[in-house]
Amino acid sequence: MTIEEQLVIIDEVIEKGRYKADWASLCSHQTPEWYHDAKFGIFIHWGLYSVPAYSNEWYSREMYDKTKPAYHHHIKTYGRHSEFGYKDFIPMFKAERFDPLQWAVLFKKSGARYVMPVCEHHDGFAMYNTEFNRWNAVNMGPCRDVIGEIKSACENEGLVFCGSSHRAEHYFFMNMGRTIDSDVNDEKYEDFYGPAYYCKELASNTMHITASKSDSVPPTQEFLRDWLARTCELIDRYQPKVLYFDWWVHNNAFKPYLKKLAAYYYNRAEEWGFEVTINYKHNAFPPGAATFDVERGALKGISPVPWQTCTSIAKNSWGYTENNKFKSVRHIVCDLIDIVSKNGMMLLNVGPKADGTITDEETAVLLGIGKWLSVNGEGVYGTTPWKFFGEGRANVKEGFFQDNKEKGYTHKDFRFTYKNGCVYVFWMKPDKSTVKIKSFKAVSQDVMINSVKMLGNKKELNFTRNKKYMQIELGSVPQGDLPVCFKIELG
Repeated sequence: MTIEEQLVIIDEVIEKGRYKADWASLCSHQTPEWYHDAKFGIFIHWGLYSVPAYSNEWYSREMYDKTKPAYHHHIKTYGRHSEFGYKDFIPMFKAERFDPLQWAVLFKKSGARYVMPVCEHHDGFAMYNTEFNRWNAVNMGPCRDVIGEIKSACENEGLVFCGSSHRAEHYFFMNMGRTIDSDVNDEKYEDFYGPAYYCKELASNTMHITASKSDSVPPTQEFLRDWLARTCELIDRYQPKVLYFDWWVHNNAFKPYLKKLAAYYYNRAEEWGFEVTINYKHNAFPPGAATFDVERGALKGISPVPWQTCTSIAKNSWGYTENNKFKSVRHIVCDLIDIVSKNGMMLLNVGPKADGTITDEETAVLLGIGKWLSVNGEGVYGTTPWKFFGEGRANVKEGFFQDNKEKGYTHKDFRFTYKNGCVYVFWMKPDKSTVKIKSFKAVSQDVMINSVKMLGNKKELNFTRNKKYMQIELGSVPQGDLPVCFKIELG
């Protein structure tokens, strides 16, 4: 199939379907109930950048940038960029120990309900079978349909398959290769390195500022048409239940194409008989048309609509590097609770090694989260926010890239969720044998409380309420440093 033929199909599907390529129609689309109930998913950053395993997953850009340590590391380790370019990592990416079933079993044990591999990162190497990109994992490197195998393994374990495409940023991502003697300038590889569009606004020291503006340097119409066709092919071949985009699709030039993409995706999902949504950042979509994602951050209060945080176990990179620093189980569990209490979901990333193995550190964290959720998941899965998200002084600083430091919770900090006549109260730092919760103090015309239990323990706990607080007697200090959850059955 050609790009033009794919574009004709897109128009035909939209013409016949309920959803049209306008915001009014797309905003009538609902967030899937399964997604809102799931709360916790796994993100996977795995690709060619896992081979050099240096600095972060942006190695494909930074190796061509004289201002970055990766540039000098590359010359020292692999040679000059004209002799050994990013494409030359492909034969080294063998994935010889990649076992998708083993991954899926681990993700299931973590308590996750959905899984989102990156199908194509900014580097332009597709991890899936595609007619529109010969540079893919089926043709070269692992010579396997990585995404197809992950999808099959996850669905066999009862996990919902989702997919991420970062193709949009490929328009300029490799452009620093234009500034040096490198293989990016070789016409034989232009279909791999992409336009690698270079201008001073998208150069190394200004790219982040420029790309963050929706009215900045746009891609060409040719690139946008190509992007739309490729993304819809991905949708048709793998039928992801959530489709995730990174940041640059908020550029105004993408708007007409995003409308078509969403209408096509939502109409296809209706044909297939399941519910889907799109993850977006910044102002790529208006509220209601898709699901907002906060990268490595959170919100300060309850959102009226479901939202998501994408974050990572590793602090310094989404992909595997040899010097990754990892978050603790407590750090991630506390963030998960906070996000869910504010009507959000967490998408937690792992970065496998080039051979396909997941690090011992990430494995231990995933199993630790799963162990905690096996006891406390009742207060997480399928819940909605309570009247307020919690109490205490500790809260997040709203916005992106705020997640590497723990929030400093004390025994006075709580988070609340609600389900089926019960409020679930998460005590964020349990270090006493008595619990005092101001939000459930005795007030006139207040709801009755029938019982209080700690999840994982069937015994009812003694409690009293006065005008200042509700006090729960535990008898002893809870063991460990992870939050505990009280199930308060309302009268």
